[in-house]
Amino acid sequence: MKKLLLAGAAMTATMITPFAYAQNRPSALQITTTSCPGGTQGTAYAGCTIQATGGTPPYTFSYNTTDNYPPLPEGLSIDPSTGVISSRQIGGQGTYIPQLIVTDSANAQATQQISFAINGSNAFLAQIFPSDSMFHHRVDYATTNLPVDTSPAAPIYSGYLSETVKPFFGDEYANFPNGIPAFEVPYNQPDVRVTTTVYQHYFTHGPIPANAPVEGTSQSTGDRHVLIYRSGGAGTNPALYEMWQGIYENPGWTDSSNALWPNVSGDKLTKQGKGTSDAAGLPVAPLLVNADEVIGTGTADAPNGVVQHPIRFTLNHMLNYWVWPSTQTAGVGYCTTKNGDDIPVESEISQKHPPATCSMTGPAGEIYRLKASVQTPSCAATSPQAAIIITALRDYGIILADNGDSGGLIGTPDARWNNNDLSCLTSLTLGDFEPVNVSSLMVHNDSGQTKQ
Repeated sequence: MKKLLLAGAAMTATMITPFAYAQNRPSALQITTTSCPGGTQGTAYAGCTIQATGGTPPYTFSYNTTDNYPPLPEGLSIDPSTGVISSRQIGGQGTYIPQLIVTDSANAQATQQISFAINGSNAFLAQIFPSDSMFHHRVDYATTNLPVDTSPAAPIYSGYLSETVKPFFGDEYANFPNGIPAFEVPYNQPDVRVTTTVYQHYFTHGPIPANAPVEGTSQSTGDRHVLIYRSGGAGTNPALYEMWQGIYENPGWTDSSNALWPNVSGDKLTKQGKGTSDAAGLPVAPLLVNADEVIGTGTADAPNGVVQHPIRFTLNHMLNYWVWPSTQTAGVGYCTTKNGDDIPVESEISQKHPPATCSMTGPAGEIYRLKASVQTPSCAATSPQAAIIITALRDYGIILADNGDSGGLIGTPDARWNNNDLSCLTSLTLGDFEPVNVSSLMVHNDSGQTKQ
């Protein structure tokens, strides 16, 4: 009887042990923070603390650095031991949805995607080049009487005419900010070394800060344009620095090509044929549609702004020539003179004295306006951001700037864009546009100045 009691006691102890273990086992590691404040480019960030529970403290905080997710907005950093996200100055713009990671002392991990909605601060783009520049000149026939360009080189290639206008800008796309960002720095911003590895360069040092925003973010494998406007002051001219495939190297930067407009209060263009960070030899920054100019003094839902410049766009292939105000091209096809002689490719052709035949159409720098006969899409009545842009397509047109998806309309990323609103632009096709002969405005092909 005594032995049986002892056996029973042992059995009871065995049954209690798993229960006690379950009570003491750590809960699953998880990030409990689900949202963080937004912010505005060029200002300090309000701050956010990523918090976690479970697992085995202490924790280490980080974010996913693969190209499947964006990093934090440029300028923001995370303290690995506290999870505090902070910034003295936000450089990025648009909506970033990075994957935050917490790792505990047992090397267990948990993840959480958190959105950071950053408003741009791009009003300075309107100050790039003076009011007499071709980059600020209207082209609608009713106001200017500028004729259709009847050159055989001028039309958009017939195979592209059915393509819709596509807004390659907006709030975000697949977790990344959507568009090409631009950033303003003061006149006394320190220069850093810039090393160019592939094509031409205009500068080896520039005022490019570590928090400069990169197209597609630093985790992009794409064009990674970096656009910096240095404001004027203390005898320093306002200037525009642009890089293609910019990579921050801490310190300094590398790029695959760059360009410089050292005084954008004047009209001087880059050298004919030298190229820039853009296939058409054009400046990128002042030709981007941006939320500041569209919103104006209104709000994102009730904008009242105006776009007063042609908007850059892309075709799958440009013609292998350029027209003013471009200075370069990277295209296909060739043209001939009236005598049947070939015109050297990758050279400038004239709208005033056009070639006789061309095997391809659509030269770099050609401006196309929305035809007066094309009705405004009905969706514009409930898409106020798109409606303002459509007005700009009539008054200032689109300018062929690069190879890419046909109909790609390029702008800045910004948390204030409404992607559903912008989708109204896809109601238009490239066949709704006509080329404009602007040769009567040209003073000299090395200057963007127009005859007034």
